[in-house]
Amino acid sequence: MSLTLSAPPTVPGADVSRRVSTDEIFAAHEGGKLRIELARPIDTARDLAVVYTPGVAEVSRAIHADAAVAASHTWASRLVAVVSDGTAVLGLGDIGPAAALPVMEGKSALFQRFAGLNSIPLVLDTTDVDEIVETLVRLRHSFGAVNLEDVSAPRCFELEAKLIEALDMPVMHDDQHGTAVVVLAAITNGAKVLGRDLRGLRVVVSGAGAAGIAIAALLLEVGIEDVLVLDSKGILSNRRFDLLGVKARFALRSNPHQIHGGPAEALVGADVFIGVSSSTVDEQLLATMSDDAMIFALSNPEPEVEPEVAARYATIVATGRSDYPNQINNVLAFPGIFRGALDAGARRITTAMKIAAATAIADLVGDDLAADFIVPSPFDDRVAPAVAAAVIAAV
Repeated sequence: MSLTLSAPPTVPGADVSRRVSTDEIFAAHEGGKLRIELARPIDTARDLAVVYTPGVAEVSRAIHADAAVAASHTWASRLVAVVSDGTAVLGLGDIGPAAALPVMEGKSALFQRFAGLNSIPLVLDTTDVDEIVETLVRLRHSFGAVNLEDVSAPRCFELEAKLIEALDMPVMHDDQHGTAVVVLAAITNGAKVLGRDLRGLRVVVSGAGAAGIAIAALLLEVGIEDVLVLDSKGILSNRRFDLLGVKARFALRSNPHQIHGGPAEALVGADVFIGVSSSTVDEQLLATMSDDAMIFALSNPEPEVEPEVAARYATIVATGRSDYPNQINNVLAFPGIFRGALDAGARRITTAMKIAAATAIADLVGDDLAADFIVPSPFDDRVAPAVAAAVIAAV
């Protein structure tokens, strides 16, 4: 069986999102966005005998004798569980599992559309990390990978780490790592456009939640040393005594010059601004950035700074929206990453896989590379296969 889209996808134009009506949105979601279809027909009594009783018993006996048979004779090894507790849904915040389900259905639809992977949304009515882990451990024979989605920070860090240890399968929190992979691809190509050395860039990340920490960590992994991270109280530094957990650890890894203060101090001379928070940025502060800067205002639906304003101070502007150039869209990353991990039989999604995925995405932009085209379109059919191949090579 496979999960398929209930309607063919619409290819967005330059400003489609501004023309979509509420009636159209609700009509598209009525009855949900997913359905289950048969992999093979069941039209005769013989078909029924093969697919169900008595024939299915042979397969069950084989799996009981050798658990590895389940990988080839059930859908579990090709099934991604999209899991959320509804605590950090899009720009809506903690709206609970029931309200999160339409988003998780959409994520499952994207797995099928862009990577040909079966996917099932699971929304859990608990915010307790250990309860979520226990639930997924008990269900582990039903799927082959876990995509965590819309789990609030800092719990998401603990949850992902515990699931990676508890489950013998690929686990990734896409809000963290999918975002980080696409941002790395975009910065890589942005540096090429500007003729800059990637490792020499000074990067400011506004937001110390799931996405912000993951972005900063991946940039450090590829050799960008001057990375500053801001939370709501200012720059993460060793001069702050209010930091705990992930933030405290990251204060020691980032900010090599130990700059103290807020956005005003952080943005002076910065080459790249990456916004993954709900805060806004004073236009006057953008004027203090370096010449030929990059501004990635990624909050949705309202970016940290309007793209038209950002363009006054930056050569390259990116957003998370589909109605502007350079959309930083996770769909460029997660379908291919999971497809590659599952095809390779990988038990973990590693940092090397993420960097390989980012490189593959960046490399797909060839002669068309320009300030307003630094990442490929989500509808470029080359993306998921290229990312999957890169991930397999990195296993």
